Amino acid sequence: MNDPDLSDLSAFMAVTEVRSFRAAARLRGVSASALSEAIRRLEARLDVRLLNRTTRSVTVTEAGQRLMERLGPALGEIAGALDAVNSFRDSPTGTLRLNVPTIVAKHVLPPIVTGFLAAHPGIKLEVVSNDTFIDVLAAGFDAGIRYDERLERDMIAVPIGPRTQHFVAAGSRAYFDAHGWPEHPRELLEHACIGHKFPSGVLAAWSFVRGGEHVRFTPQGPLVASTLELEVAAAKAGLGMIYTFDEFLRPHIDSGTLVPVLHDWWEHFSGPFLYYQSRMHMPAPLRAFIDFIKEE
Repeated sequence: MNDPDLSDLSAFMAVTEVRSFRAAARLRGVSASALSEAIRRLEARLDVRLLNRTTRSVTVTEAGQRLMERLGPALGEIAGALDAVNSFRDSPTGTLRLNVPTIVAKHVLPPIVTGFLAAHPGIKLEVVSNDTFIDVLAAGFDAGIRYDERLERDMIAVPIGPRTQHFVAAGSRAYFDAHGWPEHPRELLEHACIGHKFPSGVLAAWSFVRGGEHVRFTPQGPLVASTLELEVAAAKAGLGMIYTFDEFLRPHIDSGTLVPVLHDWWEHFSGPFLYYQSRMHMPAPLRAFIDFIKEE
């Protein structure tokens, strides 16, 4: 029997941790078919079934469970041993895998990433966008970036990017001319509001704050989407109002195709944080990235 390939073992761990080929593929930035082929190769080399697959679920066999229990710590030790060599280099090498929200991938990371990779040519950075909170370690990532998430005790959070951001409510001039210009958030209950649905299925609430008054409601309108480009297009076409990050809408506001309203009520919140597990040994690429953003 040939020894199993290390990448196939890693693929097996990725699938077993989330119990889904599609979810594991999405989180790792590869195709589900590539993961499936890796599992087939591994099972053929070991001559034992590790996973039971159906169209709806993935379950681990007894043999697969035994392998998973022993393999997790072993892979961690291998990664640590290989990474220890980095301490002898002038510049660290290796791969850094981050899981980040869409807003961070588009508007926070670009200036940071270009400077970081220029300073560390030996590091390869893999960034996967995901707008739900996940167990980054179980999904095979070195760290994640999120907004004010409640972290486990063994997680550390480091500020990254702008320290304050805010949402903006906006619509086309034609829409407001036809339906009226709102002066209070409660008036939006009578307006067409374009909704945003997260991958989890949760519909994003609209929240406004001024002084001690807080208005929060679930938007109602002609469109609910999970794609920002579609939502912006609908707002520009006059189908309703949109409410999202200022960074997403600023180009359209500056061009005049969207007009912001209720400025005094925009909700401001803390910027994003890089979070990672507290541990004695940290991969050199992650340490280099943390040092870089702290300096920046």
